[in-house]
Amino acid sequence: MTQGASLGPMVQTMAGETPAPAPPPGVPSGTPAGPPMPPAGPPLHLPAGAPAAPPAAPPAAPPAELPEEYTPTARDLPVITRTDTLIDRPAVVPVPEPAMDPDAPEGMGPLYVVGDVHGYYDELREALAAEGLIDADGNWAAGNARLWFLGDFTDRGPDGIGVIDLVMQLSAEAAAAGGYCKALMGNHELLLLGAKRFGDTPVQSGAGTASFQAAWLLNGGQKNDMDRLEDHHLQWMARLDAVMEEDGHLLVHSDTTAYLEYGDSIEAVNDTVHDVLTRSDADEVWDLFRKFTKRFAFRDEAGSDAVRELLDAYGGDRVVHGHSPIPYLLGEVGTEDGESESVAVDGPHVYADGLAIAMDGGVTMAGKLLVVQLPLAG
Repeated sequence: MTQGASLGPMVQTMAGETPAPAPPPGVPSGTPAGPPMPPAGPPLHLPAGAPAAPPAAPPAAPPAELPEEYTPTARDLPVITRTDTLIDRPAVVPVPEPAMDPDAPEGMGPLYVVGDVHGYYDELREALAAEGLIDADGNWAAGNARLWFLGDFTDRGPDGIGVIDLVMQLSAEAAAAGGYCKALMGNHELLLLGAKRFGDTPVQSGAGTASFQAAWLLNGGQKNDMDRLEDHHLQWMARLDAVMEEDGHLLVHSDTTAYLEYGDSIEAVNDTVHDVLTRSDADEVWDLFRKFTKRFAFRDEAGSDAVRELLDAYGGDRVVHGHSPIPYLLGEVGTEDGESESVAVDGPHVYADGLAIAMDGGVTMAGKLLVVQLPLAG
């Protein structure tokens, strides 16, 4: 098993057509009412230094409502133009020593997880530094600590490729220090892979004919990322696992039970996902992307039962996921200017009878990029 290191009008792309540029965010006409949906270090081979500033993101409209059975032909999350985040700024004081986890494998340090990053490179570096995981130069500083990213490195934010390069760099540095830095595959990794591999090739979706290129543009795809996407980035993303268990925590990207359709064990799911990407059939990869884009399976009354389905199949005591921003899980909706108190995120959201931990702090909507140590204190 290999381990690697949002809503607007529908865009339909037929064979031979070039997709029109993505329209401004808004509400697709005729969309049925439903629950509110969320707004969809230097690389090893380059010298140290901050990446070039990308073009500013276009303004966005307020979040829209989606049908319950969502097919990602339209934008998954509004692309919010933010001027700041509620991320903890590292203070000029020593970072406290992390608590030692009695469940950690012998010789391994504490376990940390990172929620969705979506291209917010600077915020990621500050959050990692605040936990003592990297130093001021962006290098691994946590010795034998273990770090897991829950996926969704690109789209919506300004520097997705910079984020991937940093994760790849930290993976090498952590391994050399006796720890590790690893990552899971999110739906946006599948979307970027599909846009690069298949472009305008028509695929069959539940809403008609679509294409990866159109869906990528609608879901916050950044030209700056596509222009800098290289073969080694593609190979790294394609090798990412979809599910992993660490110290009783079942780590996944999406809050969905769709993983069960791909295997009855962690190894089987990861092997199946890798096989799909190796065969490189556009419709098959689209179906995988569509299923990994589902969300909110753990939120309602039957949510704890859905979590138990995953735990019974794959092991662990709790599911830890990203994908659905915490304000949306709580039924709160942020504003474009990011000043609404409702978007404030203090930390992970524990729900579904304590069986699920949500880690997407909503950095794309002026929330917080979460980096936390597991198990959660208290």
